[in-house]
Amino acid sequence: MDLTEGTEETKRNRAKKNILWFGIISLTMSFAGLTSAYVVSKERPDWISSFETPQAFYISLALIIASSFTIFFALRTIKKQQNGLGMFLLVATFLLGILFVVFQFVGFSEIIESGYNFTGPTSNITTSFIYLVVLLHVAHVIGGLVALLTVIYNHYKLKYENGKTLGVELAATFWHFVDVVWIYLFLFLYFVK
Repeated sequence: MDLTEGTEETKRNRAKKNILWFGIISLTMSFAGLTSAYVVSKERPDWISSFETPQAFYISLALIIASSFTIFFALRTIKKQQNGLGMFLLVATFLLGILFVVFQFVGFSEIIESGYNFTGPTSNITTSFIYLVVLLHVAHVIGGLVALLTVIYNHYKLKYENGKTLGVELAATFWHFVDVVWIYLFLFLYFVK
């Protein structure tokens, strides 16, 4: 199919999806670079190989997986014009995202209680990497939460009628991306010590 075919709206929608995918690929490369640096840094003599993943990160994992399901079904119900259920699922996704961020900071508290800070004399390269990677991910989740708020507002204003669901589709794609990134980071931090 020729990318110049279709109505102006179709071309704009295709361009917006392509821009999102370009951003996702760029962010994927950033996280891949950081985790590669983590692997290289493991060779340092001051690396903590016995570091335990905070329990709160396990809860975060469950929350982010649950939110992937709620956003999936939100998009599906909005496309079927089931507005009430769609709104419920969007709000549920948003609340699960907020809880995810809260439990990330609970995880940081657990790391601090173990005696490791982000900087200063009680910091370590291992925990500094963990703080950096997790905070970068949290920043992207917050971006996803802003997108969700926008979608919730637009859905309330009934802007996703008659198959015009691009905003929900873009937000859902980005939300699934941050979900997959956290699953990857969790497994990476759990297995690569």
